[in-house]
Amino acid sequence: MAPPYIPAELTAEVSRALALIRPDARIVSICTAAFVLAAAGLLDGRRATTHWQSTEAFRSLHPRVELDPDVLFVHDGRILTSAGAASGVDVCLHIVRVDHGHELANAVARRCVVPPFRDGGQAQYIEQPVPESGAADTAATRAWALENLGDPLTLTDLAAHARMSLRTFARRFHDEVGLSPGRWLIQQRVARARHLLESSDLSVDRIAGQVGFATAASLRQHLHAAIGVSPQAYRRTFQATADR
Repeated sequence: MAPPYIPAELTAEVSRALALIRPDARIVSICTAAFVLAAAGLLDGRRATTHWQSTEAFRSLHPRVELDPDVLFVHDGRILTSAGAASGVDVCLHIVRVDHGHELANAVARRCVVPPFRDGGQAQYIEQPVPESGAADTAATRAWALENLGDPLTLTDLAAHARMSLRTFARRFHDEVGLSPGRWLIQQRVARARHLLESSDLSVDRIAGQVGFATAASLRQHLHAAIGVSPQAYRRTFQATADR
């Protein structure tokens, strides 16, 4: 059963308000507002997220939505959904970054006194057992991976750097970051590729190689999955913004 503050169905007033939104308009939800979009059918067949405490209720009410409870926000085409209230800041900075580039998004983040980009997902904010005293973490390995993104890093490489078994490393990494090591690497590679698309004239093939994607096609696939556009379209959008 959904908590009372979560709508299972839309009121007539909300339905009328949603009907006024242009078909091409960008729609953003923060926290459990994703329930409103789902009740309107706007999230059917899409990836989305909401607050981790409401995951079971959301899945029960809206099984046709591909819910991802591990991330801070999801950008699926024209619709963006975010996790808790603070994730609303993350998704807003993401929109600024997509529309106007990293430099302006970073400046906005500094003005708001928040980090421009938070690694990981919601798992790091869910109550967890206190780790054993002296237990190693994966922070140093994450920093090392960021310095070597162009290399074909594997889970074995990461675990070896952290001096942990594969199983221990994967579990501890997910507990700390909220993502699997592989998914985190893709996220970081996409972020680095976006920066290079904005700040350099390197070809898509060269950028793919520098950030660790095997081919330009792989970069295109992952960038499109992350923000819904191709590398060329992303670069054109940024350059047009910079020329204004």
